[in-house]
Amino acid sequence: MALFDRFASLAQARAELVQGHLNPFGTRIDEIFSPTEGRIGDYRVILAGTNNYLGLTFDPACIQAAQQALAQQGTGTTGSRMANGSYGSHLSLEAELGDFLARRSVIVFSTGYLVNLGVIGALAGPEDIVLLDADCHASIYDACKLGGAQVIRFRHNDAADLERRMLRLGERARHALILVEGIYSMLGDQAPLGEIVEVKRRLGGYLLVDEAHSVGVLGARGRGLAEELGVEADVDVVMGTFSKSLGAIGGFAASHDPDLELLRCASRPYIFTASPSPSAIASVRAALQVLRSRPELRERLWSNARRLYRGLAELGYRTGPQPSPVIPVLLGSPKEGVAFWQGLIERGVYVNLVPPLATPGGQALVRCSVSAAHTPEQIERIVQAFAQLRAPADQAVAGA
Repeated sequence: MALFDRFASLAQARAELVQGHLNPFGTRIDEIFSPTEGRIGDYRVILAGTNNYLGLTFDPACIQAAQQALAQQGTGTTGSRMANGSYGSHLSLEAELGDFLARRSVIVFSTGYLVNLGVIGALAGPEDIVLLDADCHASIYDACKLGGAQVIRFRHNDAADLERRMLRLGERARHALILVEGIYSMLGDQAPLGEIVEVKRRLGGYLLVDEAHSVGVLGARGRGLAEELGVEADVDVVMGTFSKSLGAIGGFAASHDPDLELLRCASRPYIFTASPSPSAIASVRAALQVLRSRPELRERLWSNARRLYRGLAELGYRTGPQPSPVIPVLLGSPKEGVAFWQGLIERGVYVNLVPPLATPGGQALVRCSVSAAHTPEQIERIVQAFAQLRAPADQAVAGA
């Protein structure tokens, strides 16, 4: 058998789907004009699939900070922080994040994926139990495999099911890790974190919340769902990324417990990965200041999200269960999904196509992500593009 023969069925399935002039599994973005506009081939498109929630990828302060760091400190660190040391900017960002999040300890990782891999993989070993929401991100599942922990899934957003499974564990539940997300990346729904905290208070366990899609989006200060619901003190570790609201790349883990610092010597994805480049760190520090000083960006983001969600619902599309900056439209087969995605691009709108393997319920969907930088006119143009590709009228809106 040849090296890649195991992927023969995957290659065939991909070939059946990629039959048009656009490739949904390797989209080439030829030009980026702004946080909300770009060019794909001959199509000038509204970018509605970028996770650029606050629109900070073109923020002048962020660009200037990155350019200055690039000129003064070079293009990269060329090694891990364990081997090559930490730049002063790495430590400054960790201190600034600690102040923003009101957490004693913060560790910055090179990507958001590595945060989950590094934290969960180190904390949950072969003798440990992880209780995770069934819709958790792939990086959380991969982290559990890395650590070798016993994984128990509970039904998505079902605190009662979590409680039942913890009761079956008896005393072992007191030391289990409970893993949920602030906003889930496929359906855009929020975890019932208040209910989950109540279960934790009664039965024990340690609560880890991935706020990748909710930092900068939820909470009076933009700290995420735990802040929004007033349960930050009950979250043992919060994880997040810089590649969404902060418009760069990297991620963080934060805790009230100072022993989080021990992961610097125990987390393989931290120890053996090159540290973030000075320019990325500088842009994140600038973006964090914008996030803290301009709450109107969150207000604009939610105004846009509600407008788009309402527009798609009124057209009869099946969307997520609640308004969110992540707005999915559930479709049918993969072929239908590809055709729909291509039709949107031809009408000047770029969104994410998500095949059944990555979706709850095994349906293809297209995912919109709204930005504070979208204008009301752009939101209306997105709605009009969907209107031209309207789904059958008998498709009810999920959660309605």
